[in-house]
Amino acid sequence: MKRTLVIGDIHSGLKALQQVLYKAKLTTEDHLIFLGDYVDGWSEAVETINFLIELNKSHQCTFIRGNHDELCYLWLKEGKDNPLWYQHGGEATVKSYGKTNGNTINVHLEFYEKLENYYLDPQNRLFLHAGFTNLKGIEYEYFSKNFYWDRTLWELVLSMNPGLKKNDQFYPKRLLHYSEIYIGHTPVTRIGETTPQNAANVWNIDTGAAFKGPLSIIDVVTKQVWQSDPVHTFYPSELGRN
Repeated sequence: MKRTLVIGDIHSGLKALQQVLYKAKLTTEDHLIFLGDYVDGWSEAVETINFLIELNKSHQCTFIRGNHDELCYLWLKEGKDNPLWYQHGGEATVKSYGKTNGNTINVHLEFYEKLENYYLDPQNRLFLHAGFTNLKGIEYEYFSKNFYWDRTLWELVLSMNPGLKKNDQFYPKRLLHYSEIYIGHTPVTRIGETTPQNAANVWNIDTGAAFKGPLSIIDVVTKQVWQSDPVHTFYPSELGRN
């Protein structure tokens, strides 16, 4: 049976990605939706992108753009040096690309350029890295960078009264357009969790792989979750993002 599997923020943790895909018993019938932030954190940035490019040749993959992917792209394409990015995982990515060649970089630039800001499936489920702010929905979003930088969507649903119904006057209008919304970007470890979290109709799949948490996959129909070991255990001599 074909599954739709959503994968949280990887942050160059290739070994964890390989483990969790194995645990999920991945088949070529599955549709894989990656929520972005493929790089910045652990040491295998180049290897992670290489793996995803090859995976896309044999599986149906949808690759969403994350803020860290955009920052890496700007550095590779235009030489934009961002000190804040460097401090938040970019240093490991710079070192990883320092070991590769121009041809690989060109292939990776093409990968980054083809990333999608969001994906809306036939069941009206929305997948994006971070969020959106327009009350009318994604088609009306003025700043496209919100799709991979916004945190207000997650903050909104966390602050909602759990008893609020969709037909209530004060139910957030931007949530009404989609049956479910899947995001990453803001690690659930910030609220003391290490598994995908649901609030209203929003699912946050970033379980802190860049820090001390695992990498997670969720089946959007059954809500079954698979997780890697804590990603830092695959890279014991590294700090990751801290």
